[in-house]
Amino acid sequence: MRDIIVIAHNIRSTHNVGAFFRTADGFGIKKIIFSGYTPYPTLEDDTRLPHFADKITRQIHKTALGAETMVPFERYETPPIADLKAAGYAIVGLEQDKRSIMLPDYQVPDKVALFLGNEIDGIYPEYRDQCDALIEIPMHGGKESFNVSVAAGIAMYHLATAT
Repeated sequence: MRDIIVIAHNIRSTHNVGAFFRTADGFGIKKIIFSGYTPYPTLEDDTRLPHFADKITRQIHKTALGAETMVPFERYETPPIADLKAAGYAIVGLEQDKRSIMLPDYQVPDKVALFLGNEIDGIYPEYRDQCDALIEIPMHGGKESFNVSVAAGIAMYHLATAT
């Protein structure tokens, strides 16, 4: 089984975060790393005001339905890309970009960190440049992208099951 981590940077929606937890649990993702202003469940040493942290946790739970207690997670101000690379992870950004490899063509390494960006702006350029690869999901309809939680689920499935 592959060693897969998800990095969620500057995600706005607690519903998307909850979906990340549910999907990560389903595909055996090792952990989720939240960074930037991405909402996250209450931490043991949480520095947020308790009523604020509790409210965010309840909102995430509406979609995660308990998976937020099953999938380990960490919180950083900025994504720990250098540390993950030093630990042998390939950083793979899910992004439409001229450098992107279509998801079915991506050869998945044994240790991978899937980088997810903001719902509107995607992965900011400074983080795209730090990715070892960028992957893109082929689109066949009139819209140019999926919701980030749907796209994350498609990518997690591919990363977890590709041979």
